[in-house]
Amino acid sequence: MSQPKGIRPLDGITVVSLEHAIAAPFCTRQLADLGARVIKVERPGVGDFARGYDQRVNGLASHFVWTNRSKESLTLDLKQDAAGGVLEQLLESADVLVQNLAPGAAARLGLSFEALRTRFPRLIVCDISGYGVGGPYEKKKAYDLLIQSEGGFLSVTGNPGDDQMAKAGCSIADIAAGMYAYTGILGALLLRDKTGSGSHLDVSMLESLVEWMNYPMYYAYEGAPPPPRAGAAHATIYPYGPFPIGDGSTVMLGLQNEREWQLFCDKVLMQPDLAGDERFNANFKRVENRTQLRELIVQAFAALTFDAVIERLDQAQIANARVNDMQGVWDHPQLLARERWRAVGTPAGRVPSLLPPASNSAFEPRMDAVPGLGEHTEQILAGLGLSAERIANLRADGAI
Repeated sequence: MSQPKGIRPLDGITVVSLEHAIAAPFCTRQLADLGARVIKVERPGVGDFARGYDQRVNGLASHFVWTNRSKESLTLDLKQDAAGGVLEQLLESADVLVQNLAPGAAARLGLSFEALRTRFPRLIVCDISGYGVGGPYEKKKAYDLLIQSEGGFLSVTGNPGDDQMAKAGCSIADIAAGMYAYTGILGALLLRDKTGSGSHLDVSMLESLVEWMNYPMYYAYEGAPPPPRAGAAHATIYPYGPFPIGDGSTVMLGLQNEREWQLFCDKVLMQPDLAGDERFNANFKRVENRTQLRELIVQAFAALTFDAVIERLDQAQIANARVNDMQGVWDHPQLLARERWRAVGTPAGRVPSLLPPASNSAFEPRMDAVPGLGEHTEQILAGLGLSAERIANLRADGAI
């Protein structure tokens, strides 16, 4: 039986987050999507440093708008004793504490799982860091690009035959860590239902990205050559990647098996005999002879338009795609047809925001506003029972 539309999985769950940049904010935004109350603790006057990355969204930072909808912003200087008392009160009713402060900072503030578990036995503590607890890299600073480097990602990116590496165009190490923190917290909440006790999550950006790198690692198992740099093409499957068309456009296509290879030769290239060519009649051969095969495909596409190539590929049921720029994604007909955009508030006006990808028939995800710095400070403190006089004193002292 479906739940009523108004009930979300994490309604009634409170998350306190000492977060900045991407990994922790992306994790907690997804918890908010599912109904959790997320209290984002920020430094007075400065806030999450991702607020200052750029001004591309009506004067607001693109990263911040993406990862911080549906949260409450509380400014609190945790280096002041009075602020520590406020945080203690917050944790009394919190279910989850998330932090991705600098290595060792949370422990110095008395916010390690070991320091908190006696006072808050049901609290789930999620620590997100570059390299995790223990080991020689424990205290080493880590940012997304650095983890892309340490995790081997940069060793398999870039153009063929070129030593010039290329980073991912988005923060994949941060995103990976945020996703594992998010799913780990969901698991910890389920575990608490069984045991009655909170638990500690130690999420490493390095380990999150290395998990994603397991295919190229196993491909290079026991010293075997790693996947070569292949630009936008696939390193070990061919033809799979971008190909130019005679009208100046580009099509992205992908073949996964021999049945598709035969259909591609017959119905797209219009060269059925090519399917049995000894140079190309198995994937590993097509990979070894990709230069010669690419020339044949480019020649076949040279006299065609983009629409003509797409028509042939679709008729042959060969996977294909346009190479969209960002405006092409904003305008993507599939996203529009499925009504995947919603308008959410920000301090600079309403902006479009993508619905969470995992649609659930039982509830609507939470899609509330992106908060201004300290927007909810007085409301949160009043909810903790602090008097107007005490709140004013905290503000005068710079604690909030």
